Amino acid sequence: MSQPETLFGYPTYPKFKLGEPRFPQDTFLGRYLHCLDVIDPRTLFASNKKLEESLQLLDAYKSGTALNVPDKALWEAQKLKSAVLHPDTGEKVLPPFRMSGFVPFGWITVTGMLLPNPSWPTLLFWQWMNQSHNACVNYANRNATQPQPLSKYIGAYGAAVTAACSISGGLTYFIKKASSLPPTTRLIIQRFVPLPATSLASSLNVICMRWNEMETGIEVYEKDTGKVVGVSKTAAKQAVTDTTLVRAFLPVPLLLMPPCIMPFLERFKWVTKTQVRHIFVNAIVCTLSFAVSLPVALALFPQESAISRELLEPEIQQKTSQSQLYYNKGL
Repeated sequence: MSQPETLFGYPTYPKFKLGEPRFPQDTFLGRYLHCLDVIDPRTLFASNKKLEESLQLLDAYKSGTALNVPDKALWEAQKLKSAVLHPDTGEKVLPPFRMSGFVPFGWITVTGMLLPNPSWPTLLFWQWMNQSHNACVNYANRNATQPQPLSKYIGAYGAAVTAACSISGGLTYFIKKASSLPPTTRLIIQRFVPLPATSLASSLNVICMRWNEMETGIEVYEKDTGKVVGVSKTAAKQAVTDTTLVRAFLPVPLLLMPPCIMPFLERFKWVTKTQVRHIFVNAIVCTLSFAVSLPVALALFPQESAISRELLEPEIQQKTSQSQLYYNKGL
């Protein structure tokens, strides 16, 4: 089956540019299409040999020896490199903590959090599982231009998980104590408890896991030359703020859709006949909701973000004449 020449008005495989996204990043749609590349789960199955071949192809292109190579092959090679290797360290990211592995490895915890009428141990267990996975993803996809000791991340992990379990447990406790509400109303509201709990907890998770970046700063560089101009705390705060907003938004469609869809599916006897079937259908709905919401959330801000020179520290402003500098926001 031949590949269409355009995708929503954009060339499917435009002229290759090393280190650049395949689609424009100045529009939401362009960022959304780019994020579909970032989260493509097929990259999880690429072998080490395939990765090495992709890296060799990109090196050959950089040195000018990759002659008559189709743009599609170059874009696919860069896509695999971006999915597997950290942009700052160049090291492999473990599959469960890549953005391409967020849905395939995270659907279990999302399904667990949306189980109806959970017990206290069940509730706290799934919140712990979810925030542990989030913490590892946040660590693996951080801006790593300024190395930090592992001990700081371990402390941040403890704070993030404690916050998540406390928020979720507190909200559930108050709802269960709301005896004035009819049982059916309480059950419906309880299905939506994971939304504010996870949204707030995920935001705190990012702040905790990346707090050190705001204290030490991150590298800012010139777009054209790639020259690192300096280390900026202002850029670090912007990077963490943008990532926090993404994490706060991510659970909204993810945790709103299943509680809205499942009551309709539960009208079918086949779905509710056994608990196994009910959980199975719930898992499918949660996974599809997760897959829909992730690229939408990631596309809110470009990964390679720009910041005006006037907003940066005076010592950085003196080192460049560029009106804008760039930094890796992280994912």
